[in-house]
Amino acid sequence: MSESTASRLRIVQGDITKLSVAAIVNAANSSLLGGGGVDGAIHRAAGPQLLAECQRIRARQGGCKTGEAVITIGGRLPAAYVIHTVGPVWNGGHKGEPELLANCYRNSLRLALEHQLTSVAFPGISTGIYGYPKGEAAAIAVREAQRWLASHEYPQEIVLVAFDAEAERLYEQCVA
Repeated sequence: MSESTASRLRIVQGDITKLSVAAIVNAANSSLLGGGGVDGAIHRAAGPQLLAECQRIRARQGGCKTGEAVITIGGRLPAAYVIHTVGPVWNGGHKGEPELLANCYRNSLRLALEHQLTSVAFPGISTGIYGYPKGEAAAIAVREAQRWLASHEYPQEIVLVAFDAEAERLYEQCVA
């Protein structure tokens, strides 16, 4: 990884809803109406404006498919925007899960580029209730972030947010 790419990728352990970045990524479900885990936490922290925008997107296009992404305002979050992406449910890795997960990162970053967002923070997409193995998910996240940063100006910084010390260690192993 080049020095410029390395300086644009950051790993932090903490609460994604408290980060001061241009956008945070929500590991959403296809309904976009909130749920458990990081999805529920983001909806609670952002407030009713976020849900209202998600409902408008649902009315317009019927939700969000696995691997795709949509963008909304951030509501009461420090982040101005929320990029919602639907990660794959883990089914053993033989039903296209790695490519679908990579598409979550690519499509989220494409939205960040289109909106010229300076910084984007990602949670561990699909690693909670969707059961994606954390080490494999971390490797995909780091690979896609590094590839993107090597060939795009925006976002200028990608932050991978680890929920706990184990996730932070897994991200760091993938960067090394």
